[in-house]
Amino acid sequence: MKKLLLVIAFVVVSATATFAQQIAYADSEYILKHIPEYTTAQKQLDDLSKQWQEEVDQKYAEIEKLYQAYQKDQVLLNEDMRRRREDEIVTREKEVKDYQKQKFGFEGDLFKRRTQLMKPIQDRVAKAIQEVATAQGIDFVMDKGNESTFLYANPKLNKSNDVITKLGYKPNPSLAN
Repeated sequence: MKKLLLVIAFVVVSATATFAQQIAYADSEYILKHIPEYTTAQKQLDDLSKQWQEEVDQKYAEIEKLYQAYQKDQVLLNEDMRRRREDEIVTREKEVKDYQKQKFGFEGDLFKRRTQLMKPIQDRVAKAIQEVATAQGIDFVMDKGNESTFLYANPKLNKSNDVITKLGYKPNPSLAN
């Protein structure tokens, strides 16, 4: 009876091991640092963002000048002139906020440009990850990335360098965190 239970336990453990799923991870940030187009695209986005932010800052500075001039002249203005200047300041502030939202808001110009520049790169990386996983018989590949939820990750399971090689680049360990 003990032998039968032992044989059954061995068969169950062997079957479970046979159906075990292979899991690995890749560090998307590390991979992206190896792609020159990513660095170029990120610089373009940073430059564009800086340019638009300078425009916003300049417009706010103009509004501040209008407000200071209004404060200075307020005692000399009649009610109608005071209201017109206040309306002008409020209108300008609204225009700047609308401009800011148009450029930086959700679905704004910066978001659209980021999607336009980054999507082809992300698609290439995803395809390379899929090819590496398929070639190595891996069932799941997780992203270690910036907001990692790993408490521990065995370095043997890291497939980032394989993905970088698959993309046609040479892994550079100095780019790792």
